[in-house]
Amino acid sequence: MHTTVIRGGTIVDGTGRPAFTGDVALDGDRIVQVGGKAGPGRREINADGLLVTPGWVDVHTHYDGQATWDPELSPSSWHGVTTVLFGNCGVGFAPVRREHREELVRLMEGVEEIPGIVLAEGLKWNWESFPDYLDALAAIPRAIDVGAQVPHHPLRVYVMGERAIRREKATAEDIAEMSRLTEQALRAGAFGFTTSRTNSHKTPDGEMVPGRYSEVEELLGIGRALGRVGHGAFGMNSDFDIEIEELEWLTRLGKETGRPVWFLLTDRPTDTERWQRLLEGVRRARAEGAMVTAQVAGRPVGVLLGADTALNPFSIRPSYQALLKLPIEERMKRLRDPAVRAQVLSEAPSEELVSRLSQFRQHITRRWHRMFILGDPPDYEPRASESIAAIAEREGRTPDEVAYDYLAGGADRFLFFPVTGYNVDNHDVIHEMLTNEATLLGLSDGGAHCSSIIDASMPSFMLTHWTRDRSRGPRLPLEFVVKRQTSEPAAFYGLNDRGVLAPGKKADVNILDYAGLRLHAPEVRYDLPAGGRRLVQRVDGYKATFASGVPIFEDGEFTGALPGKLVRAGRVTA
Repeated sequence: MHTTVIRGGTIVDGTGRPAFTGDVALDGDRIVQVGGKAGPGRREINADGLLVTPGWVDVHTHYDGQATWDPELSPSSWHGVTTVLFGNCGVGFAPVRREHREELVRLMEGVEEIPGIVLAEGLKWNWESFPDYLDALAAIPRAIDVGAQVPHHPLRVYVMGERAIRREKATAEDIAEMSRLTEQALRAGAFGFTTSRTNSHKTPDGEMVPGRYSEVEELLGIGRALGRVGHGAFGMNSDFDIEIEELEWLTRLGKETGRPVWFLLTDRPTDTERWQRLLEGVRRARAEGAMVTAQVAGRPVGVLLGADTALNPFSIRPSYQALLKLPIEERMKRLRDPAVRAQVLSEAPSEELVSRLSQFRQHITRRWHRMFILGDPPDYEPRASESIAAIAEREGRTPDEVAYDYLAGGADRFLFFPVTGYNVDNHDVIHEMLTNEATLLGLSDGGAHCSSIIDASMPSFMLTHWTRDRSRGPRLPLEFVVKRQTSEPAAFYGLNDRGVLAPGKKADVNILDYAGLRLHAPEVRYDLPAGGRRLVQRVDGYKATFASGVPIFEDGEFTGALPGKLVRAGRVTA
């Protein structure tokens, strides 16, 4: 008798082949039958009219800290994700010496907007080396599987100390030691190495991160560890200051090591053809035998602006700054005071406060034509005619007034500012990226940007928007989107035991009411350690999520089951 039989569902198996109807049988933590009529099960689920898919594999999250204290790993687990990778963008918490712990917390706070007080309260620091960190992760029960990558900035600080923080050039000895430690981490189970070479990543004081200006020889020296070990991927977030040179050394690294190399690809309002040039560079690299890939997002990377978020158009004005010290209920009351309204609207942004913001956040305070009312259900593909600037023009008011009055109406209201992926008034560029064979879906940033961005819901959005609801351009086949979120990322990172519904594969399964899938509007919660604030987003339509054959969510509710484990690269068998 099978442990569980999911009967009569519409099976989208993750391979990309057309959906079909049949049973899925699970025995323990493995799938034993897909399609046809299965024998009896101790538990049977009637999936007639429901969708049955593999669990989602999310390879771009920042749960480096949260994975050490939160067994549920929400909100990603709410959205059918059964495997996450973190250690992205070059930030993380290992390796670390005691005297540099605070520096790593500040880096994560500045780059990924995870409050320092949350990390100070939540992190136990029962590790120093990266293998120690993996062992600490392995000892914690959790709902879903996690995997980690080696982040450049902590590694650099561990080896170079204050010289790294001052962004000094690494010596040959420094590079050799960083490469040795990376190899050590990979052999212990790390899934790769990541770095960051972008001005968007700064410390809370506005300083660039330790690896921002690392020499190419440093990155090549570290990256060669991947070739020696024979597993793992090299990942990077870069401004591509000199595109040709950056693509050349990435190609060189891919050819030398034989390992996958990826970088984050987004469009830019200041250079709308950049993404096409970079994709052409990827095509050339692949033609030369280097497995270079562009990791892309499935929707615009959008900052949410509200009265209780990290930033809104008024939060860098002097009078509004004073309101930030108040509890949200009192702040909302004050915002509705006509005298406060008049004072805030009369002020210009403080240049000192603006200078502390990362590059793209500086734009947010002034570009009214890029701000939209998010609404409920949230609209991530609004028209230009629905911007705050357009509303103001129609109504004969200033954009400041339109935005202020909307946000003052409630702490549950948000303006949506698409930073990337929205430079042609629709999602057509994203569609082109998603359908390009040289791209990998990622960039959900689960666990990061706690009070400004909530893209951990992207797996659910991919189904609702791209396969069902989009009205302003072409949609994508359901089978294609499921494959993008399962077998493709799993194969890229060598997670060969998951991502497909097939006999012998890991029993990570989603059962969905496809017609009933609905994203809720984001909400603010204060449920992180030390009462820290974060944005979350709920979804309807997930009837059940199984991890290793165990139901971890049923009808959207956490069952309390904790079958999740640390996954170690190089030790995953199909």
